[in-house]
Amino acid sequence: MFSPKFTITNKILKYVSTIEAVEEVIRQAPILPLWEKEFREDAIVRSVHHGTHIEGNSLMIDEAKDILSGKDVMARARDIQEIINYRNVIDFIDHQSSSGRGREINESTIHKIHSIVVSKILPSDQAGSYRTKQVVIRNSQTGEVTFRPPAPLEVPYLMKEFSSWLSRMTPDEIHPVLQAGIAHHEIVRIHPYIDGNGRIARAVSTLVLFHGGYDIRRFFSLEEYYDRDAQSYYENLQIANSGDLTTWLEYFTYGASVEFERVKEKILRLSKDAKLKDQFGGKQIFLSERQIKIIEYMQDIGYVQNKAFSSLFPDISEDSALRDIKDLIKKGLVKKIGKTKAARYVLAG
Repeated sequence: MFSPKFTITNKILKYVSTIEAVEEVIRQAPILPLWEKEFREDAIVRSVHHGTHIEGNSLMIDEAKDILSGKDVMARARDIQEIINYRNVIDFIDHQSSSGRGREINESTIHKIHSIVVSKILPSDQAGSYRTKQVVIRNSQTGEVTFRPPAPLEVPYLMKEFSSWLSRMTPDEIHPVLQAGIAHHEIVRIHPYIDGNGRIARAVSTLVLFHGGYDIRRFFSLEEYYDRDAQSYYENLQIANSGDLTTWLEYFTYGASVEFERVKEKILRLSKDAKLKDQFGGKQIFLSERQIKIIEYMQDIGYVQNKAFSSLFPDISEDSALRDIKDLIKKGLVKKIGKTKAARYVLAG
């Protein structure tokens, strides 16, 4: 029976506490962007690029973005397909976590993720099918064998045990963030498929976080953290192959805390005044990008006047800027002082 071995260290406690605190800050943020879709698309581009780049995809992030936007890119067909497939995987796990299907992640779910990952890359009879050959993991620079995954005959049994464990785990038994880290490593260790195992491990790990309530509005990309220092990522995975996951879970929870903190700072840039939520009866206020820029200007300068509009928004008319201001006044965020063109607009409160 699968039973992961690890010790809850002070580092793990610290990083998990940071993740929980960030989740709370974002949930309580008084101002969120009307353009959340843009934040999510940015996270998707980063996840897709770094999630494939770490395994040898040669495309740059701008090229990945172009592919996801439907533009033509001159590149190796496999590289392009990997980008498309990983985007489809993200869509799949997003749907799985928000469609009310429950939190169970079983073998069927993992097979489906693999089928998407290798679509038009592997032969169809290998998509969603466990490997039947022995594989080894080699150092890409020296060629040295660094890890020999379990024999193919063991794979179905190991995956059945693992997916059964994952399905029955509750937050009271093991924290969802630790569940995600354990799932990530176990899929890499078993190496159940002939190709695509790293992408599947990262996708399943993210799905576990989503099911556990740690989605922070889908703004994060753990793949970027791994890709920034791929050597450290692979080294920490390899250390855990000894049977003790403690070091790996320290690495995993630290990376999640770093990425979640980055998202928090992005949100707080839009909502610097924690008192605003109390001011609006606990409701979150959704603003356009221009309105957020006006609020930030007032927070920095103290006020804004009509004459500042041309420098703030060189591409729009003064009337358009005034409409944004009037909407902020209507929302109770801003008040007007004076009645002429020299009037000042300041934050209410």
